[in-house]
Amino acid sequence: MLRRDRLFLAATLTAVFSADLYFILLPKLRSLGRPHSCSCGPGNLSLPRQGGLATPLLSNWTSVPLPDSATPEPADGGSKLEKLFAHTLYNIQTPSLGPEERLLQAEQLIEYYRRKVSRWERHMKLYSEAAAVANISVTEHEVTYDPDASWMKFHLGINRYALYSRDDPAVLQLLKDMQNMAVVSAVVKPSGHHLKLALKMKNFAKAMFKPMRQQRDEETPEDSFYFVDFQRHNAEIAAFHLDRILDFQRVPPVAGRLVNVTGEVLQVTHNEDLRAVFFTSPANNTCFFAKCLYVCKTEYAVCGRPDLLEGSLSAYLPGLSIAPRISIPNPWTRSYTFTGREEWEVNPFYCDTVKQLYPYNSGNRLLNIIDMSIFDFLTGNMDRHHYEIFTKFGDEGFLLHLDNARGFGKHSQDETSILAPLSQCCMIKRSTLLRLQLLARSEFRLSDVMRESLEGDPLRPVLTEPHLLALDRRLQKVLRVVQRCVRRLGEEEVITKDFIKATGKPQTATVGKRVR
Repeated sequence: MLRRDRLFLAATLTAVFSADLYFILLPKLRSLGRPHSCSCGPGNLSLPRQGGLATPLLSNWTSVPLPDSATPEPADGGSKLEKLFAHTLYNIQTPSLGPEERLLQAEQLIEYYRRKVSRWERHMKLYSEAAAVANISVTEHEVTYDPDASWMKFHLGINRYALYSRDDPAVLQLLKDMQNMAVVSAVVKPSGHHLKLALKMKNFAKAMFKPMRQQRDEETPEDSFYFVDFQRHNAEIAAFHLDRILDFQRVPPVAGRLVNVTGEVLQVTHNEDLRAVFFTSPANNTCFFAKCLYVCKTEYAVCGRPDLLEGSLSAYLPGLSIAPRISIPNPWTRSYTFTGREEWEVNPFYCDTVKQLYPYNSGNRLLNIIDMSIFDFLTGNMDRHHYEIFTKFGDEGFLLHLDNARGFGKHSQDETSILAPLSQCCMIKRSTLLRLQLLARSEFRLSDVMRESLEGDPLRPVLTEPHLLALDRRLQKVLRVVQRCVRRLGEEEVITKDFIKATGKPQTATVGKRVR
């Protein structure tokens, strides 16, 4: 027994010494002879002096002066959002893109569109004939074939670097179309916990409808696990606006809308499963629920007032048959059990393992994971178990920031574990850091530009004031993490170029083994 105690004591002392060596002694030795003052605060913006970053979005931003950090706010109280988007960092001209850098070609998409129209017309003819025989009334909407539809322009604008360009007028038009265009079809989307509908518009645009399940001023209960939290429609809307303000352009366009669940869902759906779950509540409101795996019963139904129900509409991406995507487990995924813990939660050196593995051992994939973790931390989203990429762009493509409805649940709590990729890897893109620093300034304050951006949505106010102010607080915490990394490792190790060509080969090791 005494020998075992001595062995345990020796192992403990060895672990303490190793941690001291790694976190304290080695960084000090590295820093000898190499000054590394940190310019991570909001008042220390500087453009990179090296020219020709490989990423087209940043290829011509060198030698362009930034405004002085003490620039006063507009005396006329002008638009902070317009001022932000007029800034140098948001006006980098993208070079012309070749066919291989675009997701789709126009001829390919038009042919796909024509096939969808023909299939719809055949389906409607058969459905109308069957309804007539069964003496069922069917609401038919005129559908239009429009090769200049905003959703087609959005799909054609997707390229290797982003879902859309920051000045793409098709995105603004698509938001308006989703808010106003007639719905011609509604189908229930399978879901483990939540009710989602796929709505088709009269010009064949498709959008995912997530209904309101929680009031704006309600916070997620303290005793609720993140994997059974409600999906919030306003979180989807706010996430799109935040993604655009961060200049990521990785969230598909999302708009709020008041939907008449009788006229725009029940009367247009051809899905008998959906028709069967409509009912009238004791308060005389029209309600419905979905048949899903867990909690989709009448007590979890959503109801209009009496028919109007607000929700978010997220634009569909191109179909998988013409634009395949793959879903990849997030190396920093969480345990979806009550007691389990993942390796990254108990191993402070976990990122060293990730860096050894394909596709995180080269290129910009790991940097994009860190971008995503910053985005999720700002929204408070703990549910990022997978991410998706377009297969056409391979390892050098961007990550899609999909399914953001579990964000903005708690404004009073900052879940710093979401930042584990940043704090453990101590890496960040220079462009990401520069924009975060910009948004920390009073003249571009993140909460202010978000408030202004969300004012354009029909369901305003989308976020309550505490949620907006939480963005500023969380932004400061992100910058402090970067500052600590720079103090420990030096600026050259932490702040990286935006794009490094992938050269790594696949390895067979597994990332993210669960610790029981």
